[in-house]
Amino acid sequence: MRLPRIVAFSGNTGRPSRTRVLVEAIAADLARQRRIDLKVFDLVDAGPGIGVTSRDALPLPAARIIEAIEGADGLIMGSPVYKGSYSGLFKHVVDFLAPEALAGKPVAIAATGGGPRHALMVEHQLRPLFGFFTAHVAPTAVYAGEAEIQDGVVTDERVAARVTAAATELAHLLDTAEAARNARTQPPAAAVL
Repeated sequence: MRLPRIVAFSGNTGRPSRTRVLVEAIAADLARQRRIDLKVFDLVDAGPGIGVTSRDALPLPAARIIEAIEGADGLIMGSPVYKGSYSGLFKHVVDFLAPEALAGKPVAIAATGGGPRHALMVEHQLRPLFGFFTAHVAPTAVYAGEAEIQDGVVTDERVAARVTAAATELAHLLDTAEAARNARTQPPAAAVL
């Protein structure tokens, strides 16, 4: 049996970043709960050519990220907050995704920002974005401000609890998605008369 392929994507243009710390924390908690095949990408991994306007023009590193996201069994998607929303380049990457590739896909969402007033971005921006694609978004979203991540570690116990909740929900969504896939590939049971 193959391991679930999980892609964690941080919409930051540099490293290190608090957003990467947050998506990696969710991934690590998920990996404690079950074995996974994990790939982690930052926006910076896409390279300088990410600003193209068509998928066919994407440079190879960016195209590989898009293919990995589409081919994953589950996603952990995080963005820093800019002016009350996800970053423009994060959205640009999402715009290259085929809508049918995200339909029914389990997704955990996360964001980092400068303080508490940015916390609702995950609910008002990220959740509807993935809802548009009919992805199955974990009920618990994770947000961390500057004070909740220190030296590359989630230090706030409330944020850590949300990380665990999101990872647990993502694990359950992965199970549900796998059961749905299996049901589609099984021959129909004989009717009992």
